[in-house]
Amino acid sequence: MTYTALSITLIFVVIPLLLSKTLKLGLEKDTIIATIRSIIQLLAVGYILKFVFDAQSYIYIFLMVALMIVTATLNARKKGKGITGITWKIALTLIVVEIVTQGVLLGFNIVPATAQYIIPISGMLIGNSMVLSILFLNRFTAEIISHQNEMELILSLGGTPKQAIHRQLISAIKASMIPTIESQKTIGLVQLPGMMSGQIIGGADPIQAVQFQLLIIFALLTTATLSSIMIGFLSYPALFNERMQLLEMK
Repeated sequence: MTYTALSITLIFVVIPLLLSKTLKLGLEKDTIIATIRSIIQLLAVGYILKFVFDAQSYIYIFLMVALMIVTATLNARKKGKGITGITWKIALTLIVVEIVTQGVLLGFNIVPATAQYIIPISGMLIGNSMVLSILFLNRFTAEIISHQNEMELILSLGGTPKQAIHRQLISAIKASMIPTIESQKTIGLVQLPGMMSGQIIGGADPIQAVQFQLLIIFALLTTATLSSIMIGFLSYPALFNERMQLLEMK
């Protein structure tokens, strides 16, 4: 694709701007900022990745993955402000997800141990884990606030914190995992996933593209499960004090 062709695609930005202006949605500023940021960020990442791919250094690969984890952690922690130590808990979850998934992929030689494979796959898995963490924290905090009286009743009757929060914890874990599971049920019928589409557009054999997409789909399922469960079981103890009393969510 040439830069001229790319510039023409800005039509897709002008359309929502015009509709927002016409309907007085007030989203013009945010749309413009999002567009400018996406251009700058993606171009910068493109040049960085070109340098990393050419260098083929494991140090640069590690730094890129570390940057992804730090950025994802800082973004996801905003949804768990009322939970003590949520930053390191999210970071630990992302690290475990990365180690487990890449350990399987590289340990069994499913993909080559090169920057061209490790970085894009890590980006997809860490990004998905970040979204799952945000979904979980949103639902978890909402569940706790709406069922606070019920939880305090269980505690007052001699129940443990784990017993008091069990229903809310399981409900939040299931709710955060459902989008991943449901999207996989219709994949290929309703939509062609991004990685598969990109490979096909790039000239890859459709069957090979499908194989790589299945790899990502299966890895995303593990990512969803690990993320939700780890964040949940690492977070809930911080909601109680040493007297096993439920702390007020801010």
